[in-house]
Amino acid sequence: MIEPHAPAPPGSPPPWPGPAPLPVRPGTGRFLVLACVFVCAACGLVYELELVALASYLIGDSVTQASVVLSVMVFAMGIGSLAAKKLRWHAAAGFGAIEATLALVGGCSAMALYAVFAWTGGWGGLWASGPRWLLVAFSLAIGLLIGAEVPLLMELIQRIRRQDAGGAVADLFAADYVGALVGGLAFPFLLLPLLGQLTGVLITGTVNAFAGGALVLGLFRRDLTRRARWLLLIANVAVLGLLASAAVLVDDFERAAREAVYGKDVRVAVQTGTQEVVLTGGTHGRPLDLFLDGRLRVSGRDERRYHEALVHPAMNGSHARVLILGGGDGLAAREVLEHSGVRRVDIVELDAGVVRLARTDPALARLNDHVYDDLRVHETTQDAFRWLRVAPPGAFDVVICDLPDPGITASTKLYSQEFYGLARRALAPGGRLVVHAGPVASRPRVFWTADATVRSAGLRTVPYRVGGRDSGFAAGPDRASGAFRAPRDWGFILAGVGVQRLGLDPGAPRPRTLTATGLAADARAVGRTRVTGMRASTLVDPRYAD
Repeated sequence: MIEPHAPAPPGSPPPWPGPAPLPVRPGTGRFLVLACVFVCAACGLVYELELVALASYLIGDSVTQASVVLSVMVFAMGIGSLAAKKLRWHAAAGFGAIEATLALVGGCSAMALYAVFAWTGGWGGLWASGPRWLLVAFSLAIGLLIGAEVPLLMELIQRIRRQDAGGAVADLFAADYVGALVGGLAFPFLLLPLLGQLTGVLITGTVNAFAGGALVLGLFRRDLTRRARWLLLIANVAVLGLLASAAVLVDDFERAAREAVYGKDVRVAVQTGTQEVVLTGGTHGRPLDLFLDGRLRVSGRDERRYHEALVHPAMNGSHARVLILGGGDGLAAREVLEHSGVRRVDIVELDAGVVRLARTDPALARLNDHVYDDLRVHETTQDAFRWLRVAPPGAFDVVICDLPDPGITASTKLYSQEFYGLARRALAPGGRLVVHAGPVASRPRVFWTADATVRSAGLRTVPYRVGGRDSGFAAGPDRASGAFRAPRDWGFILAGVGVQRLGLDPGAPRPRTLTATGLAADARAVGRTRVTGMRASTLVDPRYAD
């Protein structure tokens, strides 16, 4: 037992120095600290969500990126909390320095990630499939700084008024969790749609720096030496100046980075409520390219070969009523309308912005032959899975799935057993379903997983492929800096309830790039790549992985 006046054992904390000399009443001071906790927690979650969103956009596979960011950040928060124990006796100065650093690192993280992606084309392989070291570095740094906040804020609360540890922790965590809720909701519903990723996170850093600096310099300034106050003031002014300068220059930066990624002839770049849509070329003899969230989805160099292969084999039979899932660019509908006897075409597209561009952009409308002016074409802006759940049974002779690659996490449900079961229900007797299932040569396991999944819905399949000649668009889930990875082929699956025959409609105009003989040869070539033992992908057990 330690005597009242005996020296404290080595390593024990010094005695409580008493209440901090505050310029306000203790109750007001306590409220201001908890308000700062609220703001800092909101900013911290915005940084976290921004890293997840930007990494998913730049690298692909949102599940993997979210797992990397969250796991590294939570680990770093624990390390940061332990490291901050040494700063507890200088809690005010330490907290002020940490918030200034966090505001700078978190606020500039999006621009730094985008800049590395745009201008370091030589790192394409490392960035796309390597350790993603820069993403990990930012996650680690931000996590360390966020973790260091908690012990210091606890110390500041106790400096105002000593209370039991349980009550102080409850107050601190309540403000922290409510702030995280506000930050988590503000990012997708306010910052992202109104300001965009880059400006939104810069504004968040500004708020973070102002809140941390104001709390320390205003409420706990008497805990700091004169030199420490000046250093902290200069640091916060410098951080705010850097963030403000970046916010002013963000439009020029984004324009230059976009040109570094897409080339000099970017004509349209819009952030819809669903994705970033970029159009390049289409004028002065340059082929039009359409990028969705950075992935090349349409290339004027060889899009006709892809869309003819997707549509024409499925149209060999009755085709009065056709459903196109995806395909908001209108190019699949263009091929459908070349067949006589088509009475109605329904296009179900998730992104209204793509449909709007397909109607109004002169180059894209010219490429799709102005299909949206045809009275037989009816478009619906809705998720394809949700639309199929209420679609009338047996309503369509042909269902065309012109959807993103199955390896993209957001598309996995559109390549599931449940999805194909709904598509089968929508087919009329004798109807046909066709699916774009990604490249065969470079991702055979993904392709044959899609085939197994279609068959698991009770459909008979005929896999086939065609070779890409130039740009090789409709690439997989990853994008490489400076060059988009072009597959050597496109894989398709024709399916129906009965036995399917791969061929072309003899009553339709002959496709420019396909022949019945070539299709048969391609089908035989695909058969030689078959990967046996693949299991069907479901909503709760997705299996699209290389």
